[in-house]
Parts: sequence; structure tokens; C-alpha cells
Amino acid sequence: QVQLVESGGGLVQAGGSLRLSCTASGRTLSGYVMGWFRQAPGKEREYVAGISWRGHKIYYADSVQGRFTISRENANTVSLQMNNLKPEDTAVYYCAATWDGGVYVIKHIEYNHWGQGTQVTVSS
Repeated sequence: QVQLVESGGGLVQAGGSLRLSCTASGRTLSGYVMGWFRQAPGKEREYVAGISWRGHKIYYADSVQGRFTISRENANTVSLQMNNLKPEDTAVYYCAATWDGGVYVIKHIEYNHWGQGTQVTVSS
């Protein structure tokens, strides 16, 4: 069982940057597809970005394309670099993982391990 812990959230002004990290415990993230989701108050959870185990498949939501970058830092950490932040990026951000079975569409993959979330607030 992999446990996920997010860090790096906080308060930033519009146009600023934040870097979120997702660190695993219990086992490494080797072999897992990793994703970032967010949920703002009163809104549905949104799939923001995903990366396959070997990095061959990457997904970004249209709302963050060109501003956010997902990357695998090492065997235990995945990051989400967020640039040019907007007030509408304000949300709780969650890290998620699922085993990379090889044949899937990363936009539609289902994740079954979740972190507790970290708050990102962007002021205007």
C-alpha cells in the first residue's frame, strides 16, 4: 500500500508560482501512474495533470496547459510546478496514484491511492 503526502501549498498572488510535491511512504512510486487533482469549494474535482510511470504519457487539463508542469523528481516524489497562477486555480490539490498496467488512456485512468490534499490560494 502506498501512502501519499502533499506539500508546497500556500498563498500566492496572481501571476506567481508554487511547486507542489507528492512524496510516497510505504513503498516507492516506481511503477505507478501519478496524477494531480484539485477541488474548489462547491465545484467538482478536476483532473489537472497525470504522468505515466516512465513519463511517456502526460496529461494536462486545458485549464492549466502551458502553465503547469508535472514531473517525476525521484523514485519517491512527483511534483507539480504551477506558474502564472490565477485566482481560479484556488483549490485543494490532491496527489493520486494507480498502478501502470501499460495499456490505458491517461486522461481516463482511474486512481485508487490518494493523499490528504494541500491548499492553494491565489489572491487577485
